[in-house]
Amino acid sequence: MTTPPSGNRALAFIFVTVLIDSIGFGIVMPVFPELIMGLTGRDIGGAAQIAGWMMLGYSVMQFVCAPIIGALSDRFGRRPVLLASLLAFGVDYLVAGFAPTIAWLFVARLIAGATGASFGTAYAYIADVSPPEKRAANFGITGMGFGLGFIIGPVLGGLVGARYGVHAPFFIAAGLAFVNAAYGYFVLPESLARENRRAFDWSRANPVGALVRLRRYRPVVLGLAAATFLWVIGFQSLPITWNYYAIARFGWDAEQIGWSLAMVGLVSVIMQGGVARWLIPRLGERRVVVVGALSGIAAYLVYAFALTGWQLYAGIVVGALSGLVYQSLQGLMSREVAANEQGELQGTISSIFSLAAIIGPVAVTQVFAAFTKRGAGVFFPGAPFILAAILAAASLAVFVALRPRSAGAPSGTG
Repeated sequence: MTTPPSGNRALAFIFVTVLIDSIGFGIVMPVFPELIMGLTGRDIGGAAQIAGWMMLGYSVMQFVCAPIIGALSDRFGRRPVLLASLLAFGVDYLVAGFAPTIAWLFVARLIAGATGASFGTAYAYIADVSPPEKRAANFGITGMGFGLGFIIGPVLGGLVGARYGVHAPFFIAAGLAFVNAAYGYFVLPESLARENRRAFDWSRANPVGALVRLRRYRPVVLGLAAATFLWVIGFQSLPITWNYYAIARFGWDAEQIGWSLAMVGLVSVIMQGGVARWLIPRLGERRVVVVGALSGIAAYLVYAFALTGWQLYAGIVVGALSGLVYQSLQGLMSREVAANEQGELQGTISSIFSLAAIIGPVAVTQVFAAFTKRGAGVFFPGAPFILAAILAAASLAVFVALRPRSAGAPSGTG
């Protein structure tokens, strides 16, 4: 299974893998606030703070493990790394489902962080089977799968959690992860040819070294990495505080939260599955990043000042194009490296994402708690989204100052 598969067939495999995994991820999101409050006795602001510390642990594990997993995939191939990570995801969900205390839930998040570092390998898989001019659009396959899973997962999690308790969605997620691993074992082919593999080197497999090695590439790659870093810090306001914000602002329950997250997934599917593959080749990655960042800034401001639930849904539509920013930045960076370095690059990008995710969750949850906890001088649950808008604007400013190799022309012409 070392012969690279055809592009369309390989993309289909990755899509199904990400889809099943994202259903498992999304299914537990609506019940997390209630689960944390039940295990700790904290109010919504306190629960959000704990969720932020959990995400910190998750991101530290991703930061440490991403370059290791990326380097292992360059040495042994993408397939075995992906399968091992999927099995570990199933174990993680079982631990979370049986968690009798908040400490057990922390342990589950650490396991998830280590195994979640394999997403860089999925992106490297796509890079293996995609020509350079199509990589940015094809990276959207993962976004499409994740978005579709986010339509199914949160709704299912909200309904199951409301009827069978906050632990039930974790067991369904574990079952999906194991099914995903079995699917990959029997169906997923290897994408990295043996002649493109290279020896494992610890100097390339540590997170600090992975970031330092960005200097080997053209200076524009370092600038793209900085723009990505700022963008991801701001983006953390969405997955980390969305549930808590909806409860504090609108008093929503798990089912209502699930439907709102399903809307996020629906918009993502439309963008990643259709619009991205049409828009990116025509406008080029640079223009898409600019338009997408402006879309994200506008959405953050709508979220921050929303007074009713329908305005929150309107913000999801306003921010639709923001989902194309990350993959376009990835596409621009991917053009700069050789075929046998794609795993290392994607591992490095995952480290950038994880480093930003170390800072982001704590920052946004602390801001949320400061404006929602008992005794807060000003009650303003939307404060984290103001911070996100500022960071997104900073990311855009850094990006506009760059001149990527393909920036002046649509993808495929440079």
